[in-house]
Amino acid sequence: MAVTIRPAKLADMARICEIYAYYVENTVITYEETVPDVDEMQQRFFDIHSHNMPYLVAEVEGEIAGYAYASVFRTRPAYRYCVEHSIYLSQNHQGHGIGSKLMEALIDACLPTGIRQMVAVISDTTNHASVALHEKFGFTHVGILKDSGFKFNRWINTIIMQRPIGDGAASLPTGKGLNLK
Repeated sequence: MAVTIRPAKLADMARICEIYAYYVENTVITYEETVPDVDEMQQRFFDIHSHNMPYLVAEVEGEIAGYAYASVFRTRPAYRYCVEHSIYLSQNHQGHGIGSKLMEALIDACLPTGIRQMVAVISDTTNHASVALHEKFGFTHVGILKDSGFKFNRWINTIIMQRPIGDGAASLPTGKGLNLK
């Protein structure tokens, strides 16, 4: 199966919305409870691009099979060298290595931005596939927020994992980082 990773386009947002809808409606992988419409997904796309962060899609035979992006971790200026990321795959494309391809491309796309830390906020301590993917790419566990989410009438833990980008904290940053006020 040939997988092509490319920058997302505004025209991709309808398909991205379809992929994400499954997770909102059927899982605790996202704590969002109402499926965002295409207009909302387009606004999120613009927000990510306003910070010069990567937003990528994976295509298989011309179909978008998944997507990934880096976004603002926290809005205070001191967080300007740290991003949170997300990766979602369509249901029929899981288990084929597409998540790994997206993760590798996303990390590589963050290198020239001056970002020094990437954070994974993983919902549910039983999300073993996501934890394994992150460990494969050098993320380490930095904490668990107990009972921090509530969805489908149950409490959910949140795993926090982190990895350095480029030099991480081994040297001072050279760029201005994200434009946070």
